[in-house]
Amino acid sequence: MPSKYRFVKSDIYYPNSNVPKNRLNIKDPQKLHQLESELLEEAYKIFIDELNIATKFDEAYFKALHKRTFESLYDWAGKYRDFNMAKGESRFCDGKYVASYSQKIFQELAQENYLKNYYNKPKEEFAKRLAYYKCELIALHPFYELNGRITRLFFDLIAIYNGYEPIDYSKIMPQEYIDASIDYVMLADSSKMERIILQGLKKADR
Repeated sequence: MPSKYRFVKSDIYYPNSNVPKNRLNIKDPQKLHQLESELLEEAYKIFIDELNIATKFDEAYFKALHKRTFESLYDWAGKYRDFNMAKGESRFCDGKYVASYSQKIFQELAQENYLKNYYNKPKEEFAKRLAYYKCELIALHPFYELNGRITRLFFDLIAIYNGYEPIDYSKIMPQEYIDASIDYVMLADSSKMERIILQGLKKADR
């Protein structure tokens, strides 16, 4: 089975497969995906419980989400890639620029106080900024694998901090989310992602 991604160079997969090498030497993709899902479910509980007024949604926090969630399974958990990577017709940020562009994204996010000031602002404004930064991180695609799930966790935590429930994507088809991501990577257009997020934002019961 060919890799789902195209690389300039990478040895993170077992030969002739799209299964990442892992500390448990699991080569069954379904079993591995199930374990990843269990680790992510546990991470949600841990990180939601840890949320507090001092939580800073910066680059170090973003990396820590990936590392702490998946370090029991992958040696590269929390580490940024340094090689080029593409999926289908979408080419993500060049590997040599991942670190510097990540800094640029998080510097911009810091100027907006990590989106921590949206509790009493219109939902539409919040969705617009969530969509923009989410698309930026999708285009960056900084980790070897598991970018989508950690990016969702990251923005779910920002939403929860601001009094919302985790963003609900259940009312859209998977292809809609993929198309929204491609629109930004190819066209720098985050409008589809903005609509998806706006639809999925709901204030939490207090």
